[in-house]
Amino acid sequence: MKQILIVERLFDGESFHKNMAVTIDAGKITAVMRAEDVIDVEHHTVTKLAGTLTPGFVDVQVNGGGGALFNAEPSTECIEIIGRAHARFGTTGFLPTLITDDVSIMTKAADTVAVAIANQQAGVLGIHFEGPHLSVPKKGVHPQRYIRQISERELSIFSRQDLGIKVVTLAPENVSTQVIKALVSAGVKVCLGHSNADYDTVNAALEAGATGFTHLYNAMSALGSREPGMVGAALESQDAWCGLIVDGHHVHPAAAKIAINAKPKGKVMLVTDAMPPVGMSDDASFKLFGTQVTRQGDRLNAATGELAGCVLDMVGAVNNSVAMLGLCHEEALRMASLYPATFLGLEQQLGLIKPGYRADLVLLNPANKVSRTYIAGNVVFAQ
Repeated sequence: MKQILIVERLFDGESFHKNMAVTIDAGKITAVMRAEDVIDVEHHTVTKLAGTLTPGFVDVQVNGGGGALFNAEPSTECIEIIGRAHARFGTTGFLPTLITDDVSIMTKAADTVAVAIANQQAGVLGIHFEGPHLSVPKKGVHPQRYIRQISERELSIFSRQDLGIKVVTLAPENVSTQVIKALVSAGVKVCLGHSNADYDTVNAALEAGATGFTHLYNAMSALGSREPGMVGAALESQDAWCGLIVDGHHVHPAAAKIAINAKPKGKVMLVTDAMPPVGMSDDASFKLFGTQVTRQGDRLNAATGELAGCVLDMVGAVNNSVAMLGLCHEEALRMASLYPATFLGLEQQLGLIKPGYRADLVLLNPANKVSRTYIAGNVVFAQ
């Protein structure tokens, strides 16, 4: 379907513009122009939109949403529920994320994502395996009984070529540089996290091809004056990307600002680490590997006290970055769209509103809440 969206305000990924038009054909953007320059309306469906149109948000760490948890039911139906819940908050592309689990669940999750990719299921870009090759001292809520050394069974899953974009979070003190190199050669984007590794071990992993850090500051060795740890190596690296949870609980605003100031522009991206209560009522709680997780406002805690993921959504992360960190709206939007797309190697397809890019779009109302979400030109949420 050919369509033209005429919008009051447009953020194209670089700057804001007023009274613009975006033409879409076969799920892709074909032109961006001033509204008064639109001529060929006869062969298009024309929609006038009040608000600000922005590139769709890309989330590389989504455990659940809409009451569903990927670990609990790794099915395409589960992914659909999660995707629908997050689309309400502007997420148009995401990696279903499986935390540390049995290899049989990993296999089932991989098979499910392979089907989703083959069927071009809306929003699914690939898969993120957060574990199981992590550090027990920094495991957080990951179940210790499933934390283990990497074996051929896991390597064969990670090496599959039918999973879209593959991200694996691992602790470099427990995975050799040779294995990291093998993973990178198999097309895996290796992230470091849930780790107690020292500075030298982290840098060796970066030299072996690791390119990211999972939820910076959380569940990793801290920055000290004589022991820089994983945080120090992450902040020093000019090349690696860092995911950042801006919910006011996982990272102090001052620490978040330090990271953004330390890293080159474009190397810090917003992530949600979202759990099932996203998109659910305030009293929603759930079980994670048999342990009750309770929601109190916008905070999730396991019965043992640890933070257990987030009820954060992407538009919330954007707005928090403006309110808590003092970022300009443009940069916060880029941290939710262009920068994660670039980390995933999709910067020629996602994260900008320009010809040739996929028509993944978000319409924000004057309060910067999501009023409409498009994936490949199709409306997947409208308020």
